[in-house]
Amino acid sequence: MSDDDGRDAAHWDAVEEGVERLQEGDVAGALRELGDVAAREPDNPYAHHFLGTAYFEHQDHARALKCFVRAIEVAPGYIGALIGAGQALRMLGDHDRALRMGMQVLRLDRNDADALFLVGAVHFQRGDYAQARGFLERFLHTNPEIEVALEVEGMMQVVRGEVDPPPTEA
Repeated sequence: MSDDDGRDAAHWDAVEEGVERLQEGDVAGALRELGDVAAREPDNPYAHHFLGTAYFEHQDHARALKCFVRAIEVAPGYIGALIGAGQALRMLGDHDRALRMGMQVLRLDRNDADALFLVGAVHFQRGDYAQARGFLERFLHTNPEIEVALEVEGMMQVVRGEVDPPPTEA
């Protein structure tokens, strides 16, 4: 085992409790636990990524974005953090930067389900249904979980003109 492998394993071990809390729905506990790990281990990309995920679950997209960006600074090729940053940017309405994050992941893996969803959802939110269609169709071919598949199928009904688009915010 190389030093990098050992450091990676130690980084995973350090976030295990916080990730378990997040999986159990204890977002407040995850925020505390993962925040402590991120403060103790500023070079632990998993701590920043999962702390960002906890903030995202808490609907604090600005803080989530900061955490995802820190994870990317520590580990530039961290696809999960790139997707997290893209989703946070999407929720913050920064569609151009969200698209860049999604497209960056698709350059690494043209069939990454999370990136396909991100790019399709951004195009959908912009009302660019022609662009959204291809990404969302490709996403559905990745056999996503039923809840997400149903959400995307709802988007596809709008894209196909079967239902009216959602009202835009003024």
